[in-house]
Amino acid sequence: MFALREGDLERHILGCGDGPASFNAELSQSGGRIMSVDPIYQFTKDQISSRIQRVYPGMIAELARHADNYYWSSFRDPGHLGSVRMSAMNRFLDDFDLGLAQGRYVDASLPELPFFDDEFDLALCSHLLFLYSEQIDAAQHIEALTEMCRVAKEVRIYPLLSLDGRLSQHLPGVLRYFNARDYHAELKPVPYQFQKGASEMLTLRRVAL
Repeated sequence: MFALREGDLERHILGCGDGPASFNAELSQSGGRIMSVDPIYQFTKDQISSRIQRVYPGMIAELARHADNYYWSSFRDPGHLGSVRMSAMNRFLDDFDLGLAQGRYVDASLPELPFFDDEFDLALCSHLLFLYSEQIDAAQHIEALTEMCRVAKEVRIYPLLSLDGRLSQHLPGVLRYFNARDYHAELKPVPYQFQKGASEMLTLRRVAL
C-alpha cells in the first residue's frame, strides 16, 4: 500500500498509528530499522489482546456488510481476510514485549511525536489520516502531517478515502496548503488494491532551500 521498494526497507522508518500491526515485527526480524507510535502501546500485551478479541467479530461483520466495496482477489472472503489479519496481530503480540523493551513501540500519537527533527528517513501512516475525516478535521490533518514532515525526510499516507468510500474532503485543501509552502505534495499510484478507489497514496517532503 506504500509502494515500498527494497531500498525503502533499508531506510529508518517510522510508523504512525500502527496499532497491533505486524510490520514492525517482520521488518525488525529481517534487520530493518523501524519504530512504531500508537497510544495503544500504553497497555500491556494481555490488555491489547483482550481488546483485539472484543473488536474482531465486529470488524468481520462490518467487512461482510460492505463486501461490495472491496476487491476480493487477494482474499477469498471476509472470513479469510479476518484470519490473515488475526495472524498478523498475533505476530505483533508475540513481538510486543521485546519491541517495547527495545524501544520499537512508543506510546505517543499525532500531532506530537517525541523525536528529533529528521530522525527518520521515511514516515508511514495507514488507515488513520483521511480515513477518519469526520473525526479529524482539516486543521488537525495539516498539524499531523507537518509534525510527520518534521521528524522524517519523506511522508507517505494511505488510503486517501474516508470511511464512506469517497475521496476525503480534506485532501484538496491539504495539497494546496503544503504546495503553497516549502513542501512538495503529490499523489502517487500504489500497486495495492483492496478497497475500491483506494489506488493512490499521498507523498510529502520538505523542499530543500
